[in-house]
Amino acid sequence: MKNSKSIFNNLFVLELANNHLGSVVRGKKIISEYGQVVRFNKIKAAIKLQFRDVDNFIHDSYKKLDERYIKKTLKTKLSKNEYKILVDHIKKNGCIPMATPFDEKSVDLCLEFNFPIIKIASSDCNDWPLIEKIASTKKPVIVSTGGVSEKDLDDVVLFFKNRKIDLAINHCVSLYPSEDSELMLNQIDYLKNRYPENVIGFSTHEYTDWSTSMHVSYAKGVRTWERHIDIEFENAQVSKYNSLPHQIDEWFKSFHKAVEMCGPSSDERRIISRNETEYLDKLVRGVYAKKDLKKGFEINNKNLNTNFFLAIPLQKGQLSCRELLDGEVLLKDLKKGDPLNIDNIEGPYSKIKSLKQKITKRGIKI
Repeated sequence: MKNSKSIFNNLFVLELANNHLGSVVRGKKIISEYGQVVRFNKIKAAIKLQFRDVDNFIHDSYKKLDERYIKKTLKTKLSKNEYKILVDHIKKNGCIPMATPFDEKSVDLCLEFNFPIIKIASSDCNDWPLIEKIASTKKPVIVSTGGVSEKDLDDVVLFFKNRKIDLAINHCVSLYPSEDSELMLNQIDYLKNRYPENVIGFSTHEYTDWSTSMHVSYAKGVRTWERHIDIEFENAQVSKYNSLPHQIDEWFKSFHKAVEMCGPSSDERRIISRNETEYLDKLVRGVYAKKDLKKGFEINNKNLNTNFFLAIPLQKGQLSCRELLDGEVLLKDLKKGDPLNIDNIEGPYSKIKSLKQKITKRGIKI
C-alpha cells in the first residue's frame, strides 16, 4: 500500500466535543490544554475537528426545525479561516490535525489542509457518495463501527482494500455515554479475526473509568484509540461522555502501563532476561555421582541412572538435567556425592566453547 499502516500504531485521536461549541477561543484553549497533556506523556496524538458544509448540509426548508442536531450544527458553524486558526494551533501544540468530514465539500477541506488521516463516523459507514470522495484522496482512513451491520462493514473494508488504501477499524458502541457493561470489548477479537490485515482501534464513550478498558483493549491488540475531549470553561456544561484533561492524563498513563505489562510484539518469542535466567537456574537439578567413579569411566544412557542422581543446588560449571549425557568420559575420579562438572568430562559440552561458557557461568558458587 502507498501509505504505511504505522501512522495508526499507538495513535490517540482526541475529538473536540460538540465542535468546541463553535468558539475559536474555546477551541484553542482545549487544544492548548490537551497539547500539554500529550507532550508530558510522550504520546502520538491527533486532535480531530468536525467538518460540515453547513449551508448545504441542512435542507433550507428545515433549518428552523426544532431538532437538536440541526440546531447544534447551525450554532457551531465556522468559516474556513477559523478552521485554519485551529489547525495551525493543533500543529503548534505538537499534535496531528485531522477531521471527520460529513459531506463531500468537507473532504476537499481536509485535502486543502493536507490532513494525513481522514475519519469516517459510524453514521457514515455506508454513505457511499461520501466514502467514494474520501477514497479519492488516497489518504489513510479510520472508520468507526458503532451500529454498523456485518455486511456494511465487510463492504467498506473490501472497498478500501481494493483501492490499496490503509484502513483502521474502530470498535465502537454508539451510546453517549456508554456504561461499562455496554463496551462489548470482545468485539475487538471479532474484528481482529475477521479483518486480520487491518489495524483495529477502539473509540469509546465510557465515563466511569480511564484505565481498565485501556489495559484490556491494548492486551487484545488495539493500536489506535479515540475519545471526546472537553474542558470546564465559561460555565459550559461538559457532557458525561467527554473526558477532561486530568482524565486523559490517566488514560495515557494507563496506556504506558499496558505497554509495560504486555511487553514486546506477540509475533515472536520474547527475549529472556538475564535476571530471569539466573533465577530459574537456581531451580534446575544438577548431576551428582551416586557412587565412587574412576577416571576413564564412560557415561552412557544405560548406566547413567545407576551411577548418577539429580538434585539441587546446581553449581557453577556443573552438568544439569538439561544436558543429554551419552559417550562422555571422566577425566578424573569422582567420589560419591561429588558434582559432575564440565571440567570432569571429555565430550561435546567441554569441546564446544559456547556451551562450556554457558555451563560455567550458570548455577550458584559454593
